[in-house]
Amino acid sequence: MTFDQLEDERSDKELLADHVTGDRFAFEKIVQRHRNRLYAVALRTMRDPEEASDALQDALISAFRAAASFRAEAQVTTWLHRIVVNACLDRIRRKQARPTAPLPEEGPGEPVDPRDAVEERNMSMIVEDALMKIPEDQRAAIVLVDVQGYSVADAAKVLDVPEGTIKSRCARGRAKLAVILGHIRNPRD
Repeated sequence: MTFDQLEDERSDKELLADHVTGDRFAFEKIVQRHRNRLYAVALRTMRDPEEASDALQDALISAFRAAASFRAEAQVTTWLHRIVVNACLDRIRRKQARPTAPLPEEGPGEPVDPRDAVEERNMSMIVEDALMKIPEDQRAAIVLVDVQGYSVADAAKVLDVPEGTIKSRCARGRAKLAVILGHIRNPRD
């Protein structure tokens, strides 16, 4: 058995403990295992690839520095997801404190994705816009439970709130989304 094979068999908790005790590559292995899913959470929360990447980078730096404070009461992935969501919410709050207007992206030479079905893209944009209209705490709960497929219990751990809070945030958020998106289901109304 090579060292690489041995390293691959370590659990996330073992890797995190090894990172704390000085293993320079242990944290990198954790990131390699979970980066795609962490980025997906950041992207759905931020709705902007660049902002999501920045939030993920902030979160990973925070996790790297705070690894010694991990209490092992939850899974490492739950702890990381909580840090990512918090980094996203921090960025959203900072943006709201200093609002900016995006530059128009019009004109010739804009990239075109030939795989992108117009109707599918339009629907995706409508849903994303609707998500941005509900409060961020409800949006975070809905993204974790309804979009990412987390259980209520896991979402509660990620957001560090009771399960009942997740259920109520999802219920309130879904009710608001139903009103906002009602025209899609009932186009004559």
